[in-house]
Amino acid sequence: MPSPEERAYPAHWEADIVLRDGGTARVRPITPDDAERLVSFYEQVSDESKYYRFFAPYPRLSDRDVRRFTHHDYVDRVGLAATIGGEFIATVRYDRIDHLGRPASEPADEAEVAFLVRDDQQGRGVASALLEHIGAVARERGIRRFAAEVLPANTKMIKVFTDAGYSQKRSFEEGSVHLTFDLEPTERSLAVMRAREQRAEGRSVARLLAPGSIAVVGASRTPGGAGRAVLGSLRAGGFAGRLYAVNHALDPEASPTLAGVPGHRSVREIPEHVDLAVLAVPADQLHTVIGECGEAAVQGLVVLSEGVGRDEQRELVRLARSYGMRLIGPGALGLINTGEDVRLNATPSLRMPARGRIGVFTQSGAIGIALLDGLDRRGSGPSSFVSAGNRADVSGNDLLQHWDEDTATDVVLMYLESIGNPRKFTRLARRTAARKPVVVVKGARQRGSAPPPGHAAPAARTPDATVYALLRQAGVLMVDTFTDLLDTGVLLAEQPPPTGPHVGILGNTEAMSLLTYDACLTDGLRPRPVVALPSSAGPGDFGRALREALGDAATDAVLVTVIPAVPAELPGGTGMARPESPPDGHVEALADALREAVEAVAATEGAPRKPVAVVHLAMEGLQKALAKRGLPSYPTPERAARALAEAVRYSRWRAEAGDPGKVPDLEVDESAAAQLLARATPAAPERGRALTDEEAARLLHSYGIAVQPTLPAPDADTAVEAARTLRFPVALKTTAPHLRHRADLGGVRLDIAGEAGLRRAYGELIQALGAPEELRPVVQAMAPRGVGTVVRGTLDPAIGAVLSFGLAGPPSELLGDTAHRLVPVTDKEAAGLIRAIRSAPLLFGWRGAEPSDTAALEEVLLRVSLLMDDHPQVVAVELDPVVVAPRGVTVLSASVRVAEPGTRPDLGARRLPAY
Repeated sequence: MPSPEERAYPAHWEADIVLRDGGTARVRPITPDDAERLVSFYEQVSDESKYYRFFAPYPRLSDRDVRRFTHHDYVDRVGLAATIGGEFIATVRYDRIDHLGRPASEPADEAEVAFLVRDDQQGRGVASALLEHIGAVARERGIRRFAAEVLPANTKMIKVFTDAGYSQKRSFEEGSVHLTFDLEPTERSLAVMRAREQRAEGRSVARLLAPGSIAVVGASRTPGGAGRAVLGSLRAGGFAGRLYAVNHALDPEASPTLAGVPGHRSVREIPEHVDLAVLAVPADQLHTVIGECGEAAVQGLVVLSEGVGRDEQRELVRLARSYGMRLIGPGALGLINTGEDVRLNATPSLRMPARGRIGVFTQSGAIGIALLDGLDRRGSGPSSFVSAGNRADVSGNDLLQHWDEDTATDVVLMYLESIGNPRKFTRLARRTAARKPVVVVKGARQRGSAPPPGHAAPAARTPDATVYALLRQAGVLMVDTFTDLLDTGVLLAEQPPPTGPHVGILGNTEAMSLLTYDACLTDGLRPRPVVALPSSAGPGDFGRALREALGDAATDAVLVTVIPAVPAELPGGTGMARPESPPDGHVEALADALREAVEAVAATEGAPRKPVAVVHLAMEGLQKALAKRGLPSYPTPERAARALAEAVRYSRWRAEAGDPGKVPDLEVDESAAAQLLARATPAAPERGRALTDEEAARLLHSYGIAVQPTLPAPDADTAVEAARTLRFPVALKTTAPHLRHRADLGGVRLDIAGEAGLRRAYGELIQALGAPEELRPVVQAMAPRGVGTVVRGTLDPAIGAVLSFGLAGPPSELLGDTAHRLVPVTDKEAAGLIRAIRSAPLLFGWRGAEPSDTAALEEVLLRVSLLMDDHPQVVAVELDPVVVAPRGVTVLSASVRVAEPGTRPDLGARRLPAY
C-alpha cells in the first residue's frame, strides 16, 4: 500500500473561492511541504482560538503535530487550507472514524471534522466555504456523515455548522456540543450555498464599481496612451475618491504628479491602501505588476492590456486570485459607475455618461462604446457599465449577482460573445429576471459555440439554439441585433411593463399607422383599430387622443405615430408642399402634450399604468424632447413593435413564473428501474453504452411508458409468423442505423393487411435496399393514426438534463422546430413545451382535423423527465416516433443510453471557474 507521500496529489480539489466581503482565497489540499506555513499560521492564531480548537491550552505545535497535520492519505485523513498570498488563513481536516469514534478506514462512512481560522480572517465566511469543500471531498471518498465536538462558548463555529443547511443532530456530552450531520445536499443546504454565493460574488463586483481609491498603472508622463486617457477620464468625470498615477520611470527623488494627480514608481510606494488598480502596461509586464498589486493588498484589477495569450491569462488570473483580487479583462475597455457618490469613469472615454438605471455588460470594447453612445442618443444612460474584454475572471454571471439586488439598476443589457457556464447563467438570469428585465444579444453566432480568439471560456458543446431556448424559458429576452438590445432596454427602463398584447395606435398619418398595425401583427401583438388624426393635428389633438387610448380598458399599450403637418398647397395654389421639420416650439409642445396625457391618466385613481412609445419621421428634435420626458421614440414602426413585443413577452413570463406549476407525483416503479440500471451501467465504458431494445423497453415500462412491441423478421416466413402473433394490420420496417427513421428512403411499409401483402412488401424491401442481414427488418403492429412526434432527453454536461420536443420527420429537423425545457419539468412546462414549436397547430385540429390527445403526450413528457431526474446515469432517451392519436399515444421506437453519473457542478462547493 502506498504511503501518504506516494499518493497522487488530488489537484482537482484546488479551487478559487469568493469570500463574504468580495475578496478571494485559494483552497487546496495540505501537503508535507506546508510544514513552515502551518507553523507560521498557528503562531498568528490567538490563544483563545487555539483553546477552542484543542479544548486545552496549546501554545505551539510539536514536530509530531506538524507531521500529523501535513501528512495525509487523501482518503481517510484529509486536510485543506485556505490561502491568500501563499499564506494559510484557515485549515480544516477530517479523520475517518468508526461507530465508536476510533480511527477507521473504508467502509466506515463517518468522519470527525475540525476547523481553525486565523483571528484576523474570522467573519469573512472562510469556515463556511471550507465546510462546503471538505464536505465535497468527503462525499467523493465515501463519507456520508460528519461529526464535530465544539465547546459551548465557541458560538461562531457552532453557527457555521448549524447554518449550513444539512440534516443534523445536536447533543451535549461531557462539557461539549456534539454535532452530527449528513453530507447529502438538501434543498436548504443548496439554498444556503447559493445565497452565500450571490452575496459574495455580488460584493466582489460592488467593490470594483465603488472604490475609495484608484491607481492607474502605466500612465505616461506625456499625453497619449490608454493609461493617461483613463486618468483624464477619472478626473473629468469627477471621481469621488483618491487618484494615483504609477509610472516606473518617474524620478524617485522628486515628488512628481501626472495629469494633476500624485505619481509613484510602484503601487507599493503609495502611502495608503488602494482599492482598484487600472493596468495599462505592456503584456509582458503584467505578471510583475499584478504581483506588486497583490503585495500592496489591492482589492481589484482592471486590465486594459491586450495581446495576452490564453495560457498567460490563466496564470495571471491565478496570481490575482491568490492575493484575494478579482480581475476584469484582459483587453477590457473599463468600467463606469454613474452614482453621484462615486462618479467613476475608468475607461479611455473622456465623456461621463448621463446617469440612468440600466446596467450594461459587454465583452467587446467597441460594442461597449456603441452601447453608451446609443443610450445617450436615446436620452438614457447606464447605472453601471463593465466591458470585460476576454473576461478571464469577472464575467456576466458576476454582474448578474450584483445587479440582482442593486437598487440603482432597473434593467440589465448584456452583449455576450460566449457563455462559459450556461447552467449557472440560466439559474442566475431566472432569479434576476423575476425582479427586473434581462435583455441579451449574443455575438459570434456564426462560429457555433466556439468563443472568439483570446477569450478565456472554452468552446461549448451545447447548440446555441438549445441555450437560447433555455434562456428564454428562464425569462431572458434574447434579441437578434444590437439595435434591438437598445430599443428594448430603453422601453423597459422608461415605461411600465404592458399587462397584455393589445396595442392602441393613433397618429396623424394613415400610412404610418397602417404600417405600425402590420408590424404589431408580425410580432405577435394584437393591435386595436387605428385612431386617425388629421395631418394638421396639433399637440392638443395628440394629447386628447392619447388620453382616450390610455383610458380604454381594452388597450394594454399605445403607439403614437407622428409626421410633420403637411400644408394643402404651395404658395400660389400650385400643388402639394413638401413637409418641413416643425419649429422647436412645436416639438416641445407636442412632447409636453404627450407627457401630460400620460400623467393625467396615471393620476386617475385605479387606472393601470400603460407603456407609451412614439414612432416619428422627419421630426427633428422630437426624439430628444421625448427622451427628456421619459418617452421612448423610434424611427420606424418595426423597431417600436419589436421592442413592445419583447416587453409583452417579459410581462407574460413574469406572470407565469409566479405559478410555475408542479412536478406531478406519477406512479412509477423506481426500484425496478434502479435494479435494471445497476446491472446495465457498470458494463458501460467511459462514454457509456446503449441499452438493448429489450432493456430500454423494460426501463421505460417501469416509468409507465409502453413501447409498441416489435418482432424480428430475418426472412419472409418469419415475418408472416410475427404478423400472426401481433395480428394484422402490421408495419414492416428496417432497423439498420443508416435507415432508421428514414421513411423517405422506403424503409417503412405501413398498413399491411394480410400475408400476401406482407410477402410482397418484404420482397420489394429486400430488392430495393439490400439483404436482410444488412437491413435487420422487424414487424410491428400498426398504431392508431395520428401526428408523429419526437421526445428526447439529454444530459448536457454544461446545462444538465434537457427535455426536447418536436414533430417527427425531416421538415422539423431542417427548420430546427424543436422546443426545450430543463429537467425536472412541471405540468405547466410540459404543456408549454408542446405549444412552443411553430408546427404545434398540427396537434390542435389544424384545417379541421380532430385534435390530438395532448394530455397523454404531456404525461409521456413528464415521465421521461422524471426518469432522468431520478436516475442521473440515464444520459439520453429518445422516443421516435411517438404517434399522438385523438385518443392516446403510441411509442413506436425507443433508445436509451447510460453512463456512470458525473459530478454535478451545481451541487458541489462554490468555486470560481478555471478556464
